Amino acid sequence: MMTDSGQPNAVGYDDSDMEPDTVASDDADSAAVEKLRERALAEAIRIAEALVFASATPVAEKMIAEKLPRGTDVADIMARLERAYSTRGVNLVRVAGAWAFRTAADLSFLVRQEQTEVRKLSRAGLEVMAIIAYHQPVTRAEIEEIRGVATSKGTLDVLLETGWVRMRGRRRTPGRPVTYGTTMEFLDHFGLEELRDLPGMDELKGAGLLSSRIPANFSMPQPPANDDLSEDEDPITQMDLEELGLLSPMGDEEE
Repeated sequence: MMTDSGQPNAVGYDDSDMEPDTVASDDADSAAVEKLRERALAEAIRIAEALVFASATPVAEKMIAEKLPRGTDVADIMARLERAYSTRGVNLVRVAGAWAFRTAADLSFLVRQEQTEVRKLSRAGLEVMAIIAYHQPVTRAEIEEIRGVATSKGTLDVLLETGWVRMRGRRRTPGRPVTYGTTMEFLDHFGLEELRDLPGMDELKGAGLLSSRIPANFSMPQPPANDDLSEDEDPITQMDLEELGLLSPMGDEEE
């Protein structure tokens, strides 16, 4: 330390002699911390990548978060992975809050495999599928009102078997009719991230799926943002499933 006269103190060195070493030490510590962060980030990306790759179905972001270290920014991790795969032969895509690897759209024709369809959707099936997709939650009676004709139980059964339609709940009205909606498999099959990505009126007209002579006051229904139960729906219970013939009645519990 220098005295007021500018001379070294009894120790024999100036405080300024320590500054370069201190700065170098701080820089080294910062570099070490940054390196640890990069390693943690890279490991988190590897874990998320492995989880999605190993799953045959889209993996919910919530499940990915449970496997990553606490405090990890899952949205950032998945966004980095999505960018990394954006130019590859397979892309990471988001499906209803879940993630899956899918063949790049421009290469899908190279890996298309012939698949045997158990049942091909009839025109009635396609109409009912479209009504459910755009009007969900919707009951069978509401489907018939929109179509203007009766809907056979067989048509709904076929749609349920495809895995694209599910029973959502029961409407809080007399008779408690079952409500129907689409599934994650529906979104995945048609390459949709969410229901709001369904084609609008202009897109349907361009594809020739809407008549050019539709009523002037016709408007496309707005699909819901998510598949949460609405205020007038109750969840499907085991008793409901038994009543609908989807489950065998449970036997008496052993005492």
